[in-house]
Amino acid sequence: MSLLFPLGLLALAAWLVPLLIHLARRHQYAPLDFAALRWLRARIRPRQNVRFDEWPLLLVRLLLLAALALLLARPVLHGGAADTHAVTVVAPGLDGAALRGQIAEGDWRWLAPGFPALADGAPAPHQPLASLLRELDQRLPAGAPLTVYVPDPMPGLDGERPRLSRAVNWRPILMAPTSARTAALPVLQVGGEIAEGEQRVLAAFQRAWSNQGLSPARGAGTAPDAGQIGVWLAAAPLPAAWQAWVRQGGSALVASGSTGEGWTPALRDADGALVLEQRLEGSGRLLRFTSPLTPTALPVLRDPGFPRQLLAVVAAPAPPTLAAAATQQPVRGGATPRPLPRELTPWLLALIVLLFALERVVATSPRRGAGA
Repeated sequence: MSLLFPLGLLALAAWLVPLLIHLARRHQYAPLDFAALRWLRARIRPRQNVRFDEWPLLLVRLLLLAALALLLARPVLHGGAADTHAVTVVAPGLDGAALRGQIAEGDWRWLAPGFPALADGAPAPHQPLASLLRELDQRLPAGAPLTVYVPDPMPGLDGERPRLSRAVNWRPILMAPTSARTAALPVLQVGGEIAEGEQRVLAAFQRAWSNQGLSPARGAGTAPDAGQIGVWLAAAPLPAAWQAWVRQGGSALVASGSTGEGWTPALRDADGALVLEQRLEGSGRLLRFTSPLTPTALPVLRDPGFPRQLLAVVAAPAPPTLAAAATQQPVRGGATPRPLPRELTPWLLALIVLLFALERVVATSPRRGAGA
């Protein structure tokens, strides 16, 4: 057994309260003078020993305070038999109710952040399925059987075949093929307020790529369409709708002052100076220029060949996000999950209730003396 919050044991200092109360409320003995004894020589009274009255009540109160202090320290118990019941997870996008059928029992969950119950409704697929599988593998006890239903082809890849600590009952569900999107030159979709100089530069990029003008700007609540390159150069952070669109595979140009970690070089000028950086976000990516989008701050904009160089970066094919589910079946070799400790909070709460009831019974007993 160990304590998650050992400082909670400092509450044991409250033991002084019942000790002092019982010392202050001891039985008082009133002296009674006898006439025949008043002529006897007074002797030094022996020193009175410290003693406690009502010691059963004192003991119960001390135990109650000790249980409260232990509750604050949050004890956990390590080891013991783990709950190794079978778990079945279904990837978002599949019909979980149809897969479960008439089976009422069993632990069925969605393969989504937090692993909610199947009855909670299908969540939106944001996080890569392979990453979620690794997280679930570490959450479950070592001996728990795991069944996984995934669509075939399988989305949500993260560049590595899942490596888990257990064998998995892998159940691919064949999905209807989707029509391939026609390859086309990217279209810049501006969002939010943008300076006039930056707008002229973006319009020049668009004319160099597809000989057409910029599309009308969109608000924060409307994300770009599929195949477009979002442009958000406003000082405000990227809106939530645009962030979700990027995580699902979109690419967005953001302001040069955008913060965050994980930026890597994407494009340099002829002198080797860094011009453009990128950062992966889910299945998509963010792109940012190292300086404001003006010829004064970014001299490479005056280079006639720069729009084509930029096009090679923003139109580069994204990493594959679909693969045959059979090729992504997890392999053994992952780290064995550590057994989860069991908290003793429910048992301590029950003990505290019993001790409090016992304290009330002893404190209100009619057999207690008047001086208690």
